Amino acid sequence: MTPILRFAPSPTGRLHLGNVRTAIVNWLYARKSGGQLLLRIDDTDQQRSTAAHAAAIETDLAWLGLDWDQFARQSDRYARYDEAADRLRESGRLYPCFETPEELDLKRKLQQSRGRPPIYDRAALRLTPHEIEARIRHGEKPTWRFKLDRGTVAWDDMVRGAVEFQAENLSDPVLIKADGQPLYTLSSVVDDIDFAVTHIIRGEDHVANTAVQVQLFEALGGVPPSFGHFSLIADASGGKLSKRAGSVSLENLRDDGIEPMSILSLLAKLGTSDPIEIRTDLAQLIQEFEIGKFGRSQPKLDIVELEHLNAKLMHLLPFETVADRLPAGADAEFWDAVRGNLLRLSDAAPWWDVVQGPVTPVVGDAEFLALAAAHLPEGKLDGSSWGTWTGAVKAATGRKGKELFLPLRLALTGLDHGPELARLLPLIGRERALKRLEGHAA
Repeated sequence: MTPILRFAPSPTGRLHLGNVRTAIVNWLYARKSGGQLLLRIDDTDQQRSTAAHAAAIETDLAWLGLDWDQFARQSDRYARYDEAADRLRESGRLYPCFETPEELDLKRKLQQSRGRPPIYDRAALRLTPHEIEARIRHGEKPTWRFKLDRGTVAWDDMVRGAVEFQAENLSDPVLIKADGQPLYTLSSVVDDIDFAVTHIIRGEDHVANTAVQVQLFEALGGVPPSFGHFSLIADASGGKLSKRAGSVSLENLRDDGIEPMSILSLLAKLGTSDPIEIRTDLAQLIQEFEIGKFGRSQPKLDIVELEHLNAKLMHLLPFETVADRLPAGADAEFWDAVRGNLLRLSDAAPWWDVVQGPVTPVVGDAEFLALAAAHLPEGKLDGSSWGTWTGAVKAATGRKGKELFLPLRLALTGLDHGPELARLLPLIGRERALKRLEGHAA
Protein backbone atom coordinates (compact mmCIF):
# COMPACT_ATOMS: atom_id res chain seq x y z
CA MET A 1 0.00 0.00 0.00
CA THR A 2 1.38 3.40 -0.98
CA PRO A 3 1.78 5.61 2.11
CA ILE A 4 -0.46 8.68 1.90
CA LEU A 5 0.12 11.52 4.32
CA ARG A 6 -1.48 14.91 4.63
CA PHE A 7 -0.74 18.44 5.73
CA ALA A 8 -3.99 20.19 6.63
CA PRO A 9 -3.54 23.84 7.61
CA SER A 10 -6.42 26.20 8.32
CA PRO A 11 -6.23 29.39 6.22
CA THR A 12 -6.83 31.68 9.20
CA GLY A 13 -3.38 33.27 9.14
CA ARG A 14 0.13 32.90 7.77
CA LEU A 15 2.16 29.74 8.36
CA HIS A 16 4.37 29.81 11.44
CA LEU A 17 7.23 27.54 12.37
CA GLY A 18 5.02 25.25 14.45
CA ASN A 19 2.80 24.17 11.55
CA VAL A 20 5.67 24.41 9.06
CA ARG A 21 7.39 21.74 11.12
CA THR A 22 4.33 19.50 10.70
CA ALA A 23 4.45 20.07 6.95
CA ILE A 24 8.15 19.22 6.78
CA VAL A 25 7.85 16.01 8.81
CA ASN A 26 4.93 14.75 6.72
CA TRP A 27 6.66 15.71 3.46
CA LEU A 28 9.88 13.96 4.48
CA TYR A 29 8.00 10.82 5.53
CA ALA A 30 6.13 10.74 2.22
CA ARG A 31 9.26 11.24 0.12
CA LYS A 32 11.39 8.80 2.14
CA SER A 33 8.73 6.06 1.93
CA GLY A 34 7.89 6.60 -1.74
CA GLY A 35 4.46 7.81 -0.73
CA GLN A 36 2.27 10.81 -1.51
CA LEU A 37 1.40 14.02 0.29
CA LEU A 38 -2.07 15.55 0.29
CA LEU A 39 -2.33 19.30 0.87
CA ARG A 40 -5.75 19.86 2.38
CA ILE A 41 -6.98 23.36 3.13
CA ASP A 42 -9.21 23.09 6.22
CA ASP A 43 -11.37 26.15 5.55
CA THR A 44 -14.69 25.22 7.18
CA ASP A 45 -14.26 28.08 9.68
CA GLN A 46 -16.02 30.56 7.41
CA GLN A 47 -15.61 33.50 9.78
CA ARG A 48 -11.80 33.31 9.95
CA SER A 49 -10.72 31.54 6.77
CA THR A 50 -9.75 33.68 3.77
CA ALA A 51 -8.78 32.93 0.18
CA ALA A 52 -5.75 35.19 0.61
CA HIS A 53 -4.40 33.10 3.48
CA ALA A 54 -5.08 29.89 1.54
CA ALA A 55 -3.07 31.21 -1.41
CA ALA A 56 -0.31 32.33 0.95
CA ILE A 57 -0.03 28.80 2.36
CA GLU A 58 0.64 27.43 -1.12
CA THR A 59 3.15 30.21 -1.78
CA ASP A 60 4.99 29.54 1.48
CA LEU A 61 5.20 25.79 0.89
CA ALA A 62 6.47 26.33 -2.66
CA TRP A 63 9.10 28.75 -1.35
CA LEU A 64 10.30 26.06 1.04
CA GLY A 65 10.46 23.54 -1.82
CA LEU A 66 7.70 21.33 -0.36
CA ASP A 67 5.45 20.04 -3.14
CA TRP A 68 2.30 17.93 -2.91
CA ASP A 69 0.71 15.15 -4.95
CA GLN A 70 -2.97 15.74 -4.18
CA PHE A 71 -4.96 18.84 -3.24
CA ALA A 72 -8.31 19.29 -1.51
CA ARG A 73 -10.32 22.14 -0.07
CA GLN A 74 -12.83 21.30 2.65
CA SER A 75 -15.22 24.04 1.58
CA ASP A 76 -15.75 22.01 -1.62
CA ARG A 77 -16.84 18.92 0.32
CA TYR A 78 -19.80 19.92 2.48
CA ALA A 79 -22.03 17.39 0.73
CA ARG A 80 -19.75 14.55 1.88
CA TYR A 81 -19.84 15.77 5.47
CA ASP A 82 -23.64 15.90 5.33
CA GLU A 83 -23.72 12.32 4.04
CA ALA A 84 -21.43 11.17 6.85
CA ALA A 85 -23.54 12.96 9.45
CA ASP A 86 -26.70 11.32 8.11
CA ARG A 87 -25.04 7.91 8.32
CA LEU A 88 -24.10 8.53 11.95
CA ARG A 89 -27.63 9.67 12.79
CA GLU A 90 -29.10 6.55 11.21
CA SER A 91 -26.78 4.33 13.26
CA GLY A 92 -27.62 6.15 16.49
CA ARG A 93 -24.13 7.57 16.95
CA LEU A 94 -25.03 11.25 16.35
CA TYR A 95 -27.56 12.88 18.69
CA PRO A 96 -28.95 16.42 19.11
CA CYS A 97 -28.14 18.57 22.13
CA PHE A 98 -29.94 21.79 23.09
CA GLU A 99 -27.87 23.15 26.00
CA THR A 100 -26.71 26.73 25.63
CA PRO A 101 -23.00 27.58 26.04
CA GLU A 102 -23.87 29.12 29.41
CA GLU A 103 -25.59 25.95 30.58
CA LEU A 104 -22.65 23.81 29.50
CA ASP A 105 -20.23 26.11 31.30
CA LEU A 106 -22.29 25.86 34.49
CA LYS A 107 -22.29 22.06 34.23
CA ARG A 108 -18.50 21.99 33.84
CA LYS A 109 -17.99 24.23 36.86
CA LEU A 110 -20.32 22.08 38.96
CA GLN A 111 -18.48 18.89 37.96
CA GLN A 112 -15.12 20.45 38.76
CA SER A 113 -16.36 21.63 42.16
CA ARG A 114 -17.25 18.00 42.92
CA GLY A 115 -13.87 16.70 41.77
CA ARG A 116 -15.24 15.11 38.63
CA PRO A 117 -13.82 15.41 35.12
CA PRO A 118 -15.64 18.16 33.16
CA ILE A 119 -17.15 15.93 30.48
CA TYR A 120 -20.59 16.13 28.92
CA ASP A 121 -23.18 14.28 31.02
CA ARG A 122 -25.22 13.01 28.04
CA ALA A 123 -28.38 14.63 29.37
CA ALA A 124 -29.61 15.03 25.79
CA LEU A 125 -29.81 11.25 25.36
CA ARG A 126 -32.76 11.28 27.78
CA LEU A 127 -34.85 13.37 25.39
CA THR A 128 -37.62 11.50 23.59
CA PRO A 129 -38.09 11.79 19.81
CA HIS A 130 -41.23 13.82 20.52
CA GLU A 131 -39.35 16.26 22.77
CA ILE A 132 -36.61 16.67 20.18
CA GLU A 133 -39.11 17.32 17.41
CA ALA A 134 -41.00 19.86 19.54
CA ARG A 135 -37.87 21.83 20.44
CA ILE A 136 -36.74 21.98 16.82
CA ARG A 137 -40.26 23.01 15.75
CA HIS A 138 -40.12 25.89 18.25
CA GLY A 139 -36.93 27.21 16.62
CA GLU A 140 -34.23 25.69 18.81
CA LYS A 141 -31.17 24.70 16.82
CA PRO A 142 -29.25 21.78 18.31
CA THR A 143 -25.61 20.90 18.14
CA TRP A 144 -24.93 17.28 17.22
CA ARG A 145 -22.67 15.10 19.34
CA PHE A 146 -20.95 11.83 18.51
CA LYS A 147 -21.80 9.09 20.99
CA LEU A 148 -18.58 7.40 22.06
CA ASP A 149 -18.57 3.69 22.85
CA ARG A 150 -17.34 3.03 26.36
CA GLY A 151 -14.13 1.07 26.72
CA THR A 152 -10.48 1.33 25.83
CA VAL A 153 -9.22 3.13 22.76
CA ALA A 154 -5.65 2.11 21.98
CA TRP A 155 -3.09 2.50 19.22
CA ASP A 156 0.64 2.05 18.68
CA ASP A 157 1.89 5.59 18.17
CA MET A 158 4.86 6.03 15.82
CA VAL A 159 6.46 8.46 18.29
CA ARG A 160 4.90 7.85 21.70
CA GLY A 161 4.59 4.05 21.58
CA ALA A 162 1.55 2.39 23.15
CA VAL A 163 -1.25 4.89 23.91
CA GLU A 164 -4.53 4.12 25.68
CA PHE A 165 -7.60 6.19 26.54
CA GLN A 166 -10.70 5.19 28.46
CA ALA A 167 -13.58 6.54 26.40
CA GLU A 168 -15.74 7.12 29.48
CA ASN A 169 -13.28 9.85 30.50
CA LEU A 170 -13.87 11.74 27.26
CA SER A 171 -16.74 14.02 26.29
CA ASP A 172 -18.92 13.06 23.37
CA PRO A 173 -17.55 15.60 20.86
CA VAL A 174 -19.71 18.07 18.96
CA LEU A 175 -19.45 17.25 15.25
CA ILE A 176 -22.04 19.68 13.87
CA LYS A 177 -22.54 23.22 15.19
CA ALA A 178 -25.96 24.75 15.72
CA ASP A 179 -25.64 26.64 12.43
CA GLY A 180 -25.09 23.35 10.58
CA GLN A 181 -21.32 23.78 10.09
CA PRO A 182 -19.28 20.58 10.45
CA LEU A 183 -16.42 20.76 12.90
CA TYR A 184 -12.83 19.61 12.38
CA THR A 185 -13.29 16.22 14.01
CA LEU A 186 -15.91 15.11 11.48
CA SER A 187 -14.61 16.75 8.31
CA SER A 188 -11.05 15.60 8.95
CA VAL A 189 -12.00 11.95 9.40
CA VAL A 190 -14.27 11.95 6.35
CA ASP A 191 -11.45 13.41 4.25
CA ASP A 192 -8.91 10.95 5.63
CA ILE A 193 -11.18 8.07 4.65
CA ASP A 194 -12.02 9.43 1.20
CA PHE A 195 -8.40 10.20 0.34
CA ALA A 196 -7.15 6.91 1.80
CA VAL A 197 -4.72 8.59 4.21
CA THR A 198 -2.55 5.90 5.77
CA HIS A 199 -0.42 7.93 8.20
CA ILE A 200 -1.30 10.98 10.30
CA ILE A 201 1.67 12.74 11.87
CA ARG A 202 0.95 15.81 13.98
CA GLY A 203 1.57 17.53 17.31
CA GLU A 204 0.90 15.91 20.65
CA ASP A 205 -1.92 18.40 21.32
CA HIS A 206 -4.04 16.12 19.08
CA VAL A 207 -3.57 12.94 21.13
CA ALA A 208 -7.00 13.17 22.80
CA ASN A 209 -8.55 14.03 19.41
CA THR A 210 -7.08 10.83 18.05
CA ALA A 211 -8.84 8.74 20.68
CA VAL A 212 -12.16 10.18 19.47
CA GLN A 213 -11.27 9.93 15.80
CA VAL A 214 -10.33 6.26 16.04
CA GLN A 215 -13.94 5.51 17.01
CA LEU A 216 -15.24 7.87 14.34
CA PHE A 217 -13.21 6.11 11.63
CA GLU A 218 -14.76 2.82 12.67
CA ALA A 219 -18.28 4.25 12.89
CA LEU A 220 -17.98 5.52 9.31
CA GLY A 221 -16.66 2.19 8.02
CA GLY A 222 -13.05 3.32 7.70
CA VAL A 223 -9.80 1.83 8.96
CA PRO A 224 -7.90 4.11 11.35
CA PRO A 225 -4.52 5.09 9.90
CA SER A 226 -1.21 4.91 11.72
CA PHE A 227 -0.74 7.86 14.06
CA GLY A 228 2.34 9.70 15.25
CA HIS A 229 2.32 12.61 17.71
CA PHE A 230 5.52 14.55 18.24
CA SER A 231 6.25 17.04 21.03
CA LEU A 232 5.33 20.65 20.43
CA ILE A 233 8.02 23.29 20.07
CA ALA A 234 8.72 25.64 22.97
CA ASP A 235 10.32 29.04 22.61
CA ALA A 236 13.87 29.70 23.81
CA SER A 237 12.64 30.31 27.38
CA GLY A 238 10.64 27.09 27.45
CA GLY A 239 7.26 28.77 27.01
CA LYS A 240 4.61 27.99 24.43
CA LEU A 241 5.54 28.97 20.90
CA SER A 242 2.92 31.57 20.07
CA LYS A 243 1.23 31.36 16.68
CA ARG A 244 0.95 35.13 16.66
CA ALA A 245 4.59 35.85 17.47
CA GLY A 246 6.01 37.66 14.49
CA SER A 247 9.44 36.13 15.02
CA VAL A 248 8.13 32.66 14.13
CA SER A 249 6.07 33.68 11.11
CA LEU A 250 7.42 32.19 7.92
CA GLU A 251 6.55 35.40 6.07
CA ASN A 252 8.55 37.52 8.52
CA LEU A 253 11.53 35.18 8.43
CA ARG A 254 11.53 35.24 4.64
CA ASP A 255 11.34 39.03 4.63
CA ASP A 256 14.21 39.06 7.13
CA GLY A 257 16.43 37.14 4.72
CA ILE A 258 16.32 33.67 6.28
CA GLU A 259 16.81 31.02 3.57
CA PRO A 260 14.46 28.04 3.07
CA MET A 261 17.20 25.47 3.70
CA SER A 262 18.08 27.11 7.02
CA ILE A 263 14.48 26.69 8.18
CA LEU A 264 14.24 23.17 6.78
CA SER A 265 17.55 22.12 8.36
CA LEU A 266 16.40 23.29 11.77
CA LEU A 267 12.82 22.03 11.78
CA ALA A 268 13.61 18.62 10.24
CA LYS A 269 15.94 17.85 13.15
CA LEU A 270 14.28 19.69 16.03
CA GLY A 271 13.14 17.12 18.59
CA THR A 272 15.11 14.26 17.02
CA SER A 273 18.26 12.46 18.08
CA ASP A 274 20.18 13.96 15.14
CA PRO A 275 22.39 17.01 15.64
CA ILE A 276 21.08 20.22 14.11
CA GLU A 277 23.40 21.03 11.23
CA ILE A 278 22.99 22.97 8.02
CA ARG A 279 22.03 21.00 4.95
CA THR A 280 22.22 22.47 1.45
CA ASP A 281 19.48 20.44 -0.22
CA LEU A 282 16.34 18.49 0.62
CA ALA A 283 17.80 15.22 -0.67
CA GLN A 284 20.11 15.09 2.37
CA LEU A 285 17.20 15.58 4.75
CA ILE A 286 15.17 12.87 3.03
CA GLN A 287 18.04 10.41 3.27
CA GLU A 288 18.53 11.08 6.99
CA PHE A 289 14.84 11.09 7.98
CA GLU A 290 13.42 8.44 10.31
CA ILE A 291 10.25 8.98 12.32
CA GLY A 292 11.72 6.85 15.09
CA LYS A 293 14.33 9.52 15.76
CA PHE A 294 11.72 11.80 17.35
CA GLY A 295 11.75 11.78 21.14
CA ARG A 296 9.24 12.70 23.84
CA SER A 297 11.07 15.69 25.31
CA GLN A 298 9.95 19.16 24.25
CA PRO A 299 12.41 20.86 21.89
CA LYS A 300 13.19 24.57 22.14
CA LEU A 301 13.34 26.84 19.13
CA ASP A 302 15.85 29.67 19.30
CA ILE A 303 15.73 32.22 16.48
CA VAL A 304 19.41 32.97 17.15
CA GLU A 305 20.24 29.35 16.27
CA LEU A 306 18.29 29.78 13.04
CA GLU A 307 20.32 32.87 12.21
CA HIS A 308 23.57 30.98 12.86
CA LEU A 309 22.44 28.21 10.52
CA ASN A 310 21.62 30.82 7.91
CA ALA A 311 25.13 32.27 8.18
CA LYS A 312 26.65 28.80 7.76
CA LEU A 313 24.50 28.27 4.70
CA MET A 314 25.78 31.51 3.16
CA HIS A 315 29.34 30.26 3.55
CA LEU A 316 28.49 27.01 1.72
CA LEU A 317 26.27 28.08 -1.16
CA PRO A 318 27.92 28.07 -4.59
CA PHE A 319 27.61 31.11 -6.80
CA GLU A 320 25.25 29.40 -9.24
CA THR A 321 22.54 29.01 -6.59
CA VAL A 322 22.49 32.71 -5.67
CA ALA A 323 23.55 34.44 -8.90
CA ASP A 324 20.06 35.62 -9.82
CA ARG A 325 19.57 37.23 -6.40
CA LEU A 326 22.85 39.15 -6.24
CA PRO A 327 23.21 42.77 -7.40
CA ALA A 328 23.48 43.19 -11.15
CA GLY A 329 27.06 42.64 -12.25
CA ALA A 330 28.16 40.69 -9.19
CA ASP A 331 30.17 37.65 -10.27
CA ALA A 332 31.58 34.48 -8.72
CA GLU A 333 34.78 36.28 -7.65
CA PHE A 334 32.73 38.78 -5.68
CA TRP A 335 30.58 36.03 -4.11
CA ASP A 336 33.64 34.05 -3.02
CA ALA A 337 35.09 37.21 -1.51
CA VAL A 338 32.10 38.21 0.62
CA ARG A 339 30.04 35.10 1.45
CA GLY A 340 32.14 34.26 4.51
CA ASN A 341 31.01 37.55 6.09
CA LEU A 342 27.29 37.27 5.37
CA LEU A 343 24.47 36.42 7.76
CA ARG A 344 21.89 36.87 5.02
CA LEU A 345 22.07 37.07 1.27
CA SER A 346 20.85 40.67 1.43
CA ASP A 347 24.07 41.52 3.27
CA ALA A 348 25.94 41.10 -0.01
CA ALA A 349 24.47 44.28 -1.54
CA PRO A 350 26.32 46.71 0.78
CA TRP A 351 29.61 44.98 -0.07
CA TRP A 352 28.85 45.33 -3.77
CA ASP A 353 28.42 49.05 -3.08
CA VAL A 354 31.83 49.05 -1.38
CA VAL A 355 33.40 47.40 -4.42
CA GLN A 356 31.69 49.60 -6.99
CA GLY A 357 31.65 52.81 -5.00
CA PRO A 358 31.42 55.55 -4.38
CA VAL A 359 32.86 55.08 -0.91
CA THR A 360 33.85 57.97 1.32
CA PRO A 361 37.23 56.93 2.74
CA VAL A 362 38.06 57.35 6.40
CA VAL A 363 41.42 59.13 6.46
CA GLY A 364 43.26 59.33 9.76
CA ASP A 365 46.87 59.61 8.60
CA ALA A 366 47.05 61.15 5.15
CA GLU A 367 50.85 60.96 5.06
CA PHE A 368 50.83 57.21 5.67
CA LEU A 369 48.14 56.66 3.05
CA ALA A 370 50.09 58.72 0.49
CA LEU A 371 53.13 56.57 1.07
CA ALA A 372 50.97 53.44 0.81
CA ALA A 373 49.55 54.72 -2.48
CA ALA A 374 53.05 55.10 -3.86
CA HIS A 375 53.71 51.41 -3.21
CA LEU A 376 50.47 50.09 -4.74
CA PRO A 377 51.46 47.54 -7.41
CA GLU A 378 51.24 48.62 -11.02
CA GLY A 379 48.85 47.04 -13.50
CA LYS A 380 45.78 44.95 -12.83
CA LEU A 381 45.47 43.83 -9.23
CA ASP A 382 44.99 40.14 -8.43
CA GLY A 383 44.92 37.76 -5.48
CA SER A 384 48.62 38.26 -4.73
CA SER A 385 48.56 42.07 -4.86
CA TRP A 386 47.49 42.60 -1.24
CA GLY A 387 50.36 40.57 0.19
CA THR A 388 52.88 42.22 -2.13
CA TRP A 389 51.57 45.71 -1.35
CA THR A 390 51.36 45.38 2.44
CA GLY A 391 54.82 43.79 2.52
CA ALA A 392 56.25 46.81 0.71
CA VAL A 393 54.41 49.28 2.97
CA LYS A 394 55.56 47.41 6.06
CA ALA A 395 59.16 47.55 4.86
CA ALA A 396 58.88 51.28 4.12
CA THR A 397 57.14 52.33 7.35
CA GLY A 398 57.93 49.66 9.93
CA ARG A 399 54.24 49.34 10.68
CA LYS A 400 52.64 45.95 11.23
CA GLY A 401 49.44 44.35 12.47
CA LYS A 402 46.48 46.57 13.18
CA GLU A 403 48.60 49.71 12.84
CA LEU A 404 49.32 48.72 9.25
CA PHE A 405 46.09 47.11 8.11
CA LEU A 406 43.31 49.16 9.77
CA PRO A 407 44.15 52.52 8.12
CA LEU A 408 44.20 50.78 4.73
CA ARG A 409 40.83 49.11 5.37
CA LEU A 410 39.27 52.38 6.53
CA ALA A 411 40.51 54.19 3.45
CA LEU A 412 39.54 51.47 0.96
CA THR A 413 36.13 50.51 2.37
CA GLY A 414 35.14 53.26 4.80
CA LEU A 415 34.62 50.51 7.40
CA ASP A 416 36.69 48.91 10.14
CA HIS A 417 35.53 45.36 9.38
CA GLY A 418 34.63 43.14 6.50
CA PRO A 419 35.84 40.47 4.07
CA GLU A 420 39.52 39.81 3.49
CA LEU A 421 41.09 42.76 1.68
CA ALA A 422 43.21 40.35 -0.32
CA ARG A 423 39.94 39.38 -2.03
CA LEU A 424 38.32 42.82 -2.09
CA LEU A 425 41.30 44.76 -3.46
CA PRO A 426 41.22 43.22 -6.98
CA LEU A 427 37.47 43.91 -7.12
CA ILE A 428 37.95 47.54 -6.08
CA GLY A 429 40.65 47.95 -8.70
CA ARG A 430 43.80 50.07 -8.80
CA GLU A 431 42.28 53.32 -10.02
CA ARG A 432 39.50 53.37 -7.45
CA ALA A 433 41.90 52.31 -4.68
CA LEU A 434 44.30 55.18 -5.46
CA LYS A 435 41.52 57.73 -5.29
CA ARG A 436 40.34 56.44 -1.93
CA LEU A 437 43.90 56.41 -0.56
CA GLU A 438 44.08 60.04 -1.62
CA GLY A 439 40.95 60.80 0.40
CA HIS A 440 38.55 61.12 -2.54
CA ALA A 441 35.15 59.46 -2.66
CA ALA A 442 35.31 56.83 -5.39
